Amino acid sequence: MEAGAVSGILNTTLAVVFAWVGYKTARIVWKYTPYSYPNARIKAMEAKLLSEQRFNELAESRTLQNFIVGLEDTDYKDYLTDVSVYTVEEIERALEKALAGTYELMIKILPKRVNPFFRFMLEEWDVRNIASVVKAKFAGEVAGDYVMEIGPMLPKVKAMAEAKTMEEILVILEGTPYEEPYQRLLLGEISLQEFETELYRMHYGKLLSYALSRKDDERVILEEFVRLKIDKANILTVLRAKSAGMTAEEIRPLIIPGGSIKLDPLLHVDDLGMALAELDSTKYGKVIRDVREEVERDLSVLERALERHIIERMNELNRFYPLSVAAPLSYILQKEREVRKLRAIAKLIEDGVHPERIKELAGDVA
Repeated sequence: MEAGAVSGILNTTLAVVFAWVGYKTARIVWKYTPYSYPNARIKAMEAKLLSEQRFNELAESRTLQNFIVGLEDTDYKDYLTDVSVYTVEEIERALEKALAGTYELMIKILPKRVNPFFRFMLEEWDVRNIASVVKAKFAGEVAGDYVMEIGPMLPKVKAMAEAKTMEEILVILEGTPYEEPYQRLLLGEISLQEFETELYRMHYGKLLSYALSRKDDERVILEEFVRLKIDKANILTVLRAKSAGMTAEEIRPLIIPGGSIKLDPLLHVDDLGMALAELDSTKYGKVIRDVREEVERDLSVLERALERHIIERMNELNRFYPLSVAAPLSYILQKEREVRKLRAIAKLIEDGVHPERIKELAGDVA
């Protein structure tokens, strides 16, 4: 073979190799570099999450004014400065605004290809608010007491709470995804429980569709996150229904599709104990076994255990994919838990509960 031909083959081979290396390098840069800054910032924010010792100190505040002072050196300071009257309601609103600020920060600093997922996550607060307002209206209660200061549709939610008639709420919801299920509720085609389920079904369907549209580790992480959330909702729904003696036919319309475990065996058992036994053979078996005795007395124990399991799973994925969407997902869940705990402590302080008892009860909230 002539030297020129050999040289040509070598040049072509080198060009192919360099092109392949360039492509792989570009893929790595595209996948991981956009997470370098946000994840470094999130790591710094995680270091500022309140410790158990700090919660215990807050539990000893004895007054709401002292409770607010105790948070002056935290990220909540800017939100609590607007509190003019030391009431639980004012403090809760400030904490909810702080949580909304966390979501907005995630949307701002995360890569554009993934931040819509966090916008969709924020919409869950709209679902909670709408469901709470409608249930309060049906029960003849003051709906405004159930509105949380978070969610893209907050102005509409507040208008719903002020509405004089159920039909007025339909006008407020016109043009939103929630108009059609609410109309069906007013027409008596679905129950109040089924209405709430439909809102969550739409929400989780939106999250899952987005997760499945992603690629590589983003899809792996987002899909598992959504399916874990759906599993949590469905497990709690079935167990509460079994505690209430509901039949499989009554429970089935309340199930959200898209979870990772088969629920049909649970629907046909006779009671809560048998349902827990069925869950023992699923991937949630260990989570349930760890709290089994307490769960039979109080299902909220399992709710907290499942929430901790989701956080732990996101932390595992974060270790496996260190520059990924797992870190912000884990942080959001931890921040939500922190806010729940702070709300609980503030309420117990207002109720005059002894500090040692507050520490015990606030620990249960986590």
